[in-house]
Amino acid sequence: MKIAVLLLNMGGPNNLSEVKIFLNNMFNDKAIISAPFFIRKFIARSIVKNRLEEATQNYRLLGGVSPIVKHTKELVDELKKDMKKDVFYIMRYTPPFAYDVLKELKDYDEFFVVPLYPHFSSTTTQSSLDDLFKAAKKLKIDKSKFRMIDKFYDNDIYNKIIIKRVKEALQSDNPQDYELVFSAHGLPKKIIDKGDPYMKHIKQNVFYARKELLNVGLNFFNTHLAYQSRLGPMEWIKPYLEDKLKSLKKKKVIIYPIAFLIDNSETEYELNIEYRELAKKLGFEDYRVAKAPNLLVKDIVKDITTQWS
Repeated sequence: MKIAVLLLNMGGPNNLSEVKIFLNNMFNDKAIISAPFFIRKFIARSIVKNRLEEATQNYRLLGGVSPIVKHTKELVDELKKDMKKDVFYIMRYTPPFAYDVLKELKDYDEFFVVPLYPHFSSTTTQSSLDDLFKAAKKLKIDKSKFRMIDKFYDNDIYNKIIIKRVKEALQSDNPQDYELVFSAHGLPKKIIDKGDPYMKHIKQNVFYARKELLNVGLNFFNTHLAYQSRLGPMEWIKPYLEDKLKSLKKKKVIIYPIAFLIDNSETEYELNIEYRELAKKLGFEDYRVAKAPNLLVKDIVKDITTQWS
């Protein structure tokens, strides 16, 4: 039996010429902007026009490519070495797209699908799965061939990895001198109000992470949850990360990007550059950003797919 493991993620530009493709595809996704088609196209065109130059410059500072590309390729290579299965990755908004990957895999008997989003949201997990099954339908690949998971924020291995990354960021320093902020990607409040469980999953994930901190005896001065990446004038879920930083009592902080399995522009640019500048203005003595799991994701994928084997 031929089995393929498919890793799904949002994606990011493979080069500067793909920045516009990335923005176009993202803001034309009905899961991101739920307006009717022609209105959505108009809104997307306006957003892309306003953001393209700045976004291109941001990716230029990151070396002309999204960090998610490099880390995902390395993850796939590691999984291929460790697993007796073929492993592929599919991006939602940049190549490789679902249709292009699946058309080369039509003779496979089964697909193990792992969306690289620990928390379910219509804007991430559901969007990626819908895109995958739309491609499968075009290629006449039976949906019964796919096994998938839609969330794993409560996975024990995943939460232990979070603590490992936090400890790496702390190094040998005293945790009582630091406040720890779990930073998640924000969403417009209206999406949550419509029933999207993302915010609930994030809060539950922070509960598990705090429990794991206690298990290993890692006692920070305080721990917090905040949301980043707010865009536009509408209300997003709170507290916003900038407000949280302003409220901290300690001027030493570690940020853990709890919504991200793979480092990307939101972690490498937004957290590491933009919010670092804000922290400096706020008088922080020490501002650290923990790494996302990246290659350590292989242990999560292996654990999930082993249950299906």
